[in-house]
Amino acid sequence: MKQIWTMWLCALLAAAGLGPAALAQNAPTGPAPTGPDSASIAAVVNGQVITSDDVDARARLLAVSTGMPLTPDALERLRPQITKELIDQTLELQEINRRNVVVQESDIENAIAHIEQGNNLPRGSLRGHLEAAGVPFSTLVAQLRTEIGWQSVLHQVLGPELRPTPGDMNAEKKTLAAQLGTTQYHVAEIFIPVTDPADEDTARNFAATVIQQLRTGAPFPVIAAQFSQADSALQGGDLGFLELSQLDPAVAAVVQTMPAGAISNPIRVPGGYDIVELQEVRRVGAATSSVLSLRQVFAPFPEPISGGQVGPAQAAVIQKLVQQVRGAHSCDDMTALNTGYGNVRPADPGPVNLADVTPPQFQQVLANLAIGQASEPLVAQDGVSIVMVCGRQSAAQALPSDDDITNLIVERRVELESQQLLDDLRHRSIISEGT
Repeated sequence: MKQIWTMWLCALLAAAGLGPAALAQNAPTGPAPTGPDSASIAAVVNGQVITSDDVDARARLLAVSTGMPLTPDALERLRPQITKELIDQTLELQEINRRNVVVQESDIENAIAHIEQGNNLPRGSLRGHLEAAGVPFSTLVAQLRTEIGWQSVLHQVLGPELRPTPGDMNAEKKTLAAQLGTTQYHVAEIFIPVTDPADEDTARNFAATVIQQLRTGAPFPVIAAQFSQADSALQGGDLGFLELSQLDPAVAAVVQTMPAGAISNPIRVPGGYDIVELQEVRRVGAATSSVLSLRQVFAPFPEPISGGQVGPAQAAVIQKLVQQVRGAHSCDDMTALNTGYGNVRPADPGPVNLADVTPPQFQQVLANLAIGQASEPLVAQDGVSIVMVCGRQSAAQALPSDDDITNLIVERRVELESQQLLDDLRHRSIISEGT
């Protein structure tokens, strides 16, 4: 089973957009923090100080991730949300330390390497990109350390209850089966509060101004991060796929009439106004998936790649395999070649659902291969593979696999425990905000 923190990391990668161009183009504006002596106190959590410099650094990391120009006005709007996030992460870190959970440096290094790999950055270059954008590298490291350690805490708390029982699996399958054929809406929101009836017109007019920005091309996640007062703000307002029954009735009524990609007018909901973007509509179980039959030849290297550089010994193995595969005209030929390399990895990995293939670059390779065509060499640290597609079938999506259902239940339990434990920590803590 995947470590839970890697699921968070995938979410971070999906939201970050930390490619070299984005980092170069979206550097935050405004002065960078000038040092601890100049910092005011943003909050105190059980005696531990969160400074305004801490808030500024996290805001800059968010700006780099979303492409937001971080002006002084934008920083001021972000400050309450980021302060709240830093308070929660300080509580998490204090609990990590109380439980003597040690986050290995290798875990942090691996997480950073995944971010670089997932965003096509050279290994070791993320630090320079962030610091060029005014983001201290320590800000990212601290966030990763807390996220990884917090997942370890949650595993400790949940213990044996983390793993679903056969009864849990059957109940989840029944729930998922009941959802087949239902319609779900992928929505994002910007919430503008109305705390006083006298502010009704001001809030509605402000919502209309925000909508005008969105409809002239401003990215929804950036505007949500700056202006929304909902908990989803720092995630770009994204609520994921929801059924109509999970939405506020007024929002549900509007969403049903919207085309994908549309931005709603202000919707009056309890506590204020919602602005909704409908990103996608799907009918559960109606989609089809592409299932591939593959054959692969894996040639191990005499010694693993070191320092990310292919040496002469590895290059010789790659060249030899490429030459051999040129003579392979069928999947049977690929199987025979793999036998010649000792079947270090099975020639037939079994049916492969294209949608589940990672990383995305490999998924794209398989999607574009004609049947009977060999791929380019796929180089890993310990060897090189070449694959051939033997057949494709389209299959209606049914229930997820048992592994996927297990991960779904585990994620839900970890998320629920995280919220409950954080609520408990808040109630037992002394927290003050402001200078």
